[in-house]
Amino acid sequence: MSAVQQGLPEGRYGRSADERADRKLKIVGSVLGVALLGLVGWIGWDYVGGQTVSAEVIKFEVASDSEVKVHLEIRKDAGVTGVCTLSSQDRGHDEVGRADFTFDQKSRRIDEIVVLKTKARATSVELVGCQAAGAAR
Repeated sequence: MSAVQQGLPEGRYGRSADERADRKLKIVGSVLGVALLGLVGWIGWDYVGGQTVSAEVIKFEVASDSEVKVHLEIRKDAGVTGVCTLSSQDRGHDEVGRADFTFDQKSRRIDEIVVLKTKARATSVELVGCQAAGAAR
């Protein structure tokens, strides 16, 4: 029997085409996995680190058919002017008031009561969001 009929000893002359393809797929998969992990980490860091203004509705009081008093606690960097948007809804969940409130105090934590004007009696108030003044929405 000749050497051609017996076949070559396995692994003696390098890897087979299948082994090379498997290795390439593993490398490509690893690179893509690391890239995806890096992207998710970057987005998370940007979200957490990029929020320089945040707020919380402590309580609200419906003062009349045309206004709601809202107690806000705002947290921001001392040198940042913050803008928070509030929305109020009536019993049927229709929006009856919306306004932006600006906070330019030089402190990091602000407790303030703001008055939100409404076109009908409100039953709830929602903090839509806060951002630094001049930031794109």
